[in-house]
Amino acid sequence: MEHDLLARIADALDRLAPKPPLPPAPDGADAFVWQPGPPAQLAPVSRVAGVSLGLLQGVERQARVLLDNTQRFADGHTANNAMLWGARGTGKSSLAKAVHAEINAARPGALALIEIQRDDLTTLPALLEILRASPRRCVVFCDDLSFEREDADYKALKSVLDGGIRGRPENVLFYATSNRRHLMPRAMIDNESATAINPGEAVEEKVSLSDRFGLWLGFHNVDQATYLAMIEGYVRDAGLSPDPERLRAEALAWAMERGGRSGRVAWQFFVDYAARNAE
Repeated sequence: MEHDLLARIADALDRLAPKPPLPPAPDGADAFVWQPGPPAQLAPVSRVAGVSLGLLQGVERQARVLLDNTQRFADGHTANNAMLWGARGTGKSSLAKAVHAEINAARPGALALIEIQRDDLTTLPALLEILRASPRRCVVFCDDLSFEREDADYKALKSVLDGGIRGRPENVLFYATSNRRHLMPRAMIDNESATAINPGEAVEEKVSLSDRFGLWLGFHNVDQATYLAMIEGYVRDAGLSPDPERLRAEALAWAMERGGRSGRVAWQFFVDYAARNAE
């Protein structure tokens, strides 16, 4: 009798106790933001901010290469981790998001895009273990990746890109953007070389992280013709019919005020122009 009573009490306590949370999974959306918690979760993103692949001007070669690499991965084949590096505002993150959208437009749900913040890189191994258990193909994306002098997070990322003893999950790629080709400031690399007992080894330790990316794509500031073509593409896509000469003059004045031309400057001009000329 006493044993039965204890069993019923235990069963009642089990029913009252909250159920342990289910592990997050990349389901129910095409894009997520990794939130390491606790509790850890993949927060779904209903609409990814970005522009279509056809509207990106001046990065045709980069778009072709990244799209081919990502398409092979989505089709179940091997592909390379990718580093998109170069000047600010030249379309690096826009291209990564546009390629993801292009692939899912052709085959809905084929690929999940998971954004991880730079400050959460130390939790990347935990994220990969979650994704390893999912059959879905995923691109983990880190925007504006870089490291400073006392920052040791690059070691964790390097280990993940190498795969460690378990290897990188076959269903996961890692894409990153950076303003720095080697992810670290030039002054930091030079200082390591000047002060280390073995300068070559010190620099190699810092720079070798970028070598873990099998695919490097460089982005550079655009010329005037490409800058204007970007704006004309945005204007046509929005259904506006401006006077070409006036549009050109305003666009060039906008770039001059901001000290340069880039994809970001072109988009910012379009946003302002469309608001001023809305019917």
